[in-house]
Amino acid sequence: MSGILDLLNSDLGKTIINGVSGSTGTNENKTSSVLTMALPVLMKAMERNAATPEGAEGLMGALSGKHDGSILDNLGDLFGGGVNEDVKVDGSKILGHILGGKQQGVQQVIGQKAGIDSNSVGEILKVAAPILMGVLGKQSRQNNVNSQGDLTGLLGGLLGGNQAQNEQSFFEKILDADGDGSVIDDVAGMVLGGDKKKGGLGGLLGGLFGK
Repeated sequence: MSGILDLLNSDLGKTIINGVSGSTGTNENKTSSVLTMALPVLMKAMERNAATPEGAEGLMGALSGKHDGSILDNLGDLFGGGVNEDVKVDGSKILGHILGGKQQGVQQVIGQKAGIDSNSVGEILKVAAPILMGVLGKQSRQNNVNSQGDLTGLLGGLLGGNQAQNEQSFFEKILDADGDGSVIDDVAGMVLGGDKKKGGLGGLLGGLFGK
């Protein structure tokens, strides 16, 4: 199974980046930077939530119902006439549920790293969150996900399975950031510093941010 960042490099990913960019008025490079950092963080947060039976049950219910993947069948319509408010309201609820009180801190860290304000990050994530849920819904149908173990396995697989420890720690740090600015350098140094030839997520992030 390919990871979530492979998705962003696919034709579908380019459609999503282009559409989210047009919907939010943010240029494509910055939109791509935000999504490259944010989608794995959202997945990591979902993985945390799914670690409890209640969290897993709630997420599976959403993926088998409203977020079953059908949104991906109509991306042209979704972006063509401008994303309607219902999608953004849904995205806002998803973010609130996944990130809770950490949402502002996450948006600030990603915004500072991508070079845009945290409100713009929030707008991008509101449009992207229902699409991410759709991707998960489609994957969960294809993989017959019907238990907590299946779900955490799916999320772990999309996060890249057995990643290097510092990459997992990167997501944890962003999730636990309070947006005070000091964590930015720690986070950037952990993943964007070090071996420039490093593959995987660190290499991809480093490439995107010109490190």
